[in-house]
Amino acid sequence: MALMAAAAARMDDHDEYAKLVRRMNPPRVVIDNEASDDATVIRVDSVNSHGTLLAVVQVIADLNLVIQKAYFSSDGNWFMDVFNVTDRDGNKVLDASTISYIQKTLEADDWYYPEARNTVGIVPSEDYTSIELTGTDRPGLLSEVCAVLAAMGCAVQSAELWTHNTRVAAVVHVTDAKTAGAIEDAARIADISARLGNLLRGQSDVRAGGGAGAGSLALHKERRLHQMMFDDRGHAAAAQPDGAAPRTEVSVTPCAERGYTVVVVRCRDRPKLLFDTVCTITDMHYVVHHGTVSAEPGGGAYQEYYIRHVDGHAVRCDDERQRLVRCLEAAIERRTAEGLELEVRTGDRAGLLSDITRIFRENGLTIRRAEISSSGGEAVDTFYLSDPQGLPVEAKTIEAIRAQIGEATLRVKNNPFAAGDGAARKDADVAGAGTTAFIFGNLFKFYRPFQSFSLVKLYS
Repeated sequence: MALMAAAAARMDDHDEYAKLVRRMNPPRVVIDNEASDDATVIRVDSVNSHGTLLAVVQVIADLNLVIQKAYFSSDGNWFMDVFNVTDRDGNKVLDASTISYIQKTLEADDWYYPEARNTVGIVPSEDYTSIELTGTDRPGLLSEVCAVLAAMGCAVQSAELWTHNTRVAAVVHVTDAKTAGAIEDAARIADISARLGNLLRGQSDVRAGGGAGAGSLALHKERRLHQMMFDDRGHAAAAQPDGAAPRTEVSVTPCAERGYTVVVVRCRDRPKLLFDTVCTITDMHYVVHHGTVSAEPGGGAYQEYYIRHVDGHAVRCDDERQRLVRCLEAAIERRTAEGLELEVRTGDRAGLLSDITRIFRENGLTIRRAEISSSGGEAVDTFYLSDPQGLPVEAKTIEAIRAQIGEATLRVKNNPFAAGDGAARKDADVAGAGTTAFIFGNLFKFYRPFQSFSLVKLYS
């Protein structure tokens, strides 16, 4: 019976019978503000298939909602998710447009089955050109990339960059600085690619990108970054110093009587943690059949998953188990950028990002993670910065950055390296902005029903 259920769950989405089943059993979404005193309850029932859970979690994560409690379970070919969520201020989700968006998105069949729109979750864009970069990180590399793009007449519309264990990945969306549209000229794209490739010379572990066309352009930056770092040979989690307590604990054990593998994750609580772990499990071709997430004392998070491979088997050998552990550890830690968090908000202009990153480089700061966006003539960029050796960022350095950036609004959102509360306040005061604590929130509350840029790709 278990094998039959697994086989049914693996039906080819292009199979006519599978399409008929989906049409007869569309996703059902209930958003309830009465069932809980302190949270909005989102219940999703749908036909079970690989990636269903990730599709739901992605919607919640993209809206920056805080998951207080969640559990999910499948019964044969049917899947049920329950999430208790709030906004970042701990309030119920009462905004009518947000509720409508959740309802319509999660009830749309092509959200779960992107091949229905002929893209497999990936779409080309006529509005921008996407640049994907992965490889060995080094100080000042993003500044050099931005300088090349500015010199080539490219305007950065949005970007996201992650670093981990000496490796880096970035997805950058650019437009032509003159036309504000996608760069479509093949010769120009080849020139940009070649010039970015020149930045890699002399670095170790240089590898060429595989052939891909517009169909490889990921719609969702964060999932694409996970895929890029997962595919990269340097994706494994970094070793902990001798005697140091591990930041992330992942255990993978058999549940032979049920035919599952049990994955338990304990780590520090933070936003989008559930998305990161579910994304990795999905991209490694495992299916979550049951699971729960909860909080632990001291700001920790607990996650428990009962999984099988898409072909129906549990984890079968120690090598497979160790690979799953390493990949989950890396996925959790690569988004955890411990450093000074600065938000730069200013009027957008050509070369702005190049100037900002150059200022960071000249002040001896390393970019650990970055989120870049531009809309309506305004640039809102968030950078996670540290000294190359991980030392505290001094107040005079923040003041120097603010003076050099000029008219921009510089906001210190978090400085965990500062020595004590007084130093943190001093940094914020010098920068001319009040301190806003980075919102970790209680992503999960108690519930336990179960026990170098070496690759360069450009697409229009």
